[in-house]
Amino acid sequence: MSENIDRLIAQIKLLNGELEAEFAIRRARLRYTLQGTRATFEAEILRAHRELRVGLAKYIFNASWLTVLTAPVIYAMIIPFVILDITITIYQWICFPAYGIEKVKRSDYFVFDRYHLAYLNILEAINCAYCSYGNGLMAYAGEIAGRTELYWCPIKHARKAISAHQHYVGFADFGDAEAFRKKYGQTEQSP
Repeated sequence: MSENIDRLIAQIKLLNGELEAEFAIRRARLRYTLQGTRATFEAEILRAHRELRVGLAKYIFNASWLTVLTAPVIYAMIIPFVILDITITIYQWICFPAYGIEKVKRSDYFVFDRYHLAYLNILEAINCAYCSYGNGLMAYAGEIAGRTELYWCPIKHARKAISAHQHYVGFADFGDAEAFRKKYGQTEQSP
């Protein structure tokens, strides 16, 4: 990579560090601490959160008709999610060891902590768990796909990729055949 790209990557890492520091300041303002993977609120804040909880019946009866109408479609997505989860996990169990690719640690991508929020009723907590699962699954599958691409075809696209995975920045530039062959030392890789 060029010096300019290396400098930009270093700046991005620095900015990510600053962002994490800002999140720590916000955590302190919201008066909770992280103890391992568990968030713990001060007793006074926990009481205030419980007072802000909307009862389940009120939550359901105040839902818009669009919410009621679309909820079954949203919840039905659990079927393809679970199928994707199972198949992508089996895929990496079988294929990654065969090619010496490090397996993706599934638990790193699934974060279920919102149920600790006392201001959520049971349905809101279930909805949050559902979204955590869906978004965690997409990130997990994306990392598996990214590692697969890193092994089989580490070449940038000609057009800008909207949401490129973390490995993409190190890929060979589109159209730079010499750099691709030099960097990856391959003439052909086929399954």
